[in-house]
Amino acid sequence: MSAMHLSFYSTFTLSCLGLAFHRTHLVSALLCLESMMLSMYIALSIWPVENHTASPTLIPLLMLAFSACEAGTGLAALVASSRTHGTDHLHNLNLLQC
Repeated sequence: MSAMHLSFYSTFTLSCLGLAFHRTHLVSALLCLESMMLSMYIALSIWPVENHTASPTLIPLLMLAFSACEAGTGLAALVASSRTHGTDHLHNLNLLQC
């Protein structure tokens, strides 16, 4: 395993662990999701270069578009929850009370 693969795997794993264990604020959960998407985007962007393919694939561009949509949706949820509940703590959000 090369150092580049190790860095991608460790970045993705650390962001998954951050999402699993540090779930106090919605902002920290969104940042962990964005770091996961960023590591997947970089890995998919470098994959054609490592395989010596002539044409770059469209998958990294689609991944970047979905990541932007996910970020916009997450920020909209953050603004909505902070307006209705007054905070972005995840323990205050309950689907049964909405």
